[in-house]
Amino acid sequence: MNINGLTVIAVALAAPWSVTACGKQPVGDFEPGAVADEPAAVAAPATLARTPSPAGARVFFITPADGATLTNPVRIEFGIDGMDIVKAGSNQPDSGHHHLLLDTGLPDVSLPIPADDRHRHFGDGSSSTELTLEPGEHTLRLLLGDYRHIPHDPPVASDSITIRVE
Repeated sequence: MNINGLTVIAVALAAPWSVTACGKQPVGDFEPGAVADEPAAVAAPATLARTPSPAGARVFFITPADGATLTNPVRIEFGIDGMDIVKAGSNQPDSGHHHLLLDTGLPDVSLPIPADDRHRHFGDGSSSTELTLEPGEHTLRLLLGDYRHIPHDPPVASDSITIRVE
């Protein structure tokens, strides 16, 4: 194209970009020239490959017990059978790391587990925590994530438990 006597060549970027940082949702293809905060600029993310989980693998709560009435800080211990706990980023077979789901259901298992107040990540490989929770009833559930924070196939998730905090 010619602007004021200068030849200008417009180049469109063909490579898609994505953000897959710890717990962040991947972002779809970027449309060159679009403004990033406009809804049309971000397409729906593609489905990501999931890591297989071995038959019989399970996660569960060691403490607290379902129906427990507790005071702050609430001590929570996670258990696992049939798989190993490793740090996020460690791509070892039959392994993953814990995510605590607080007062929410299972997220979309085809995407990385969100990182927010309702989806607590334990990418350091830990199997326990202490939380200060608002007084009242809370539901807790565990979900194992692979090295990329994506649930396994099939997902390795605990049953939900309900606790009351006084």
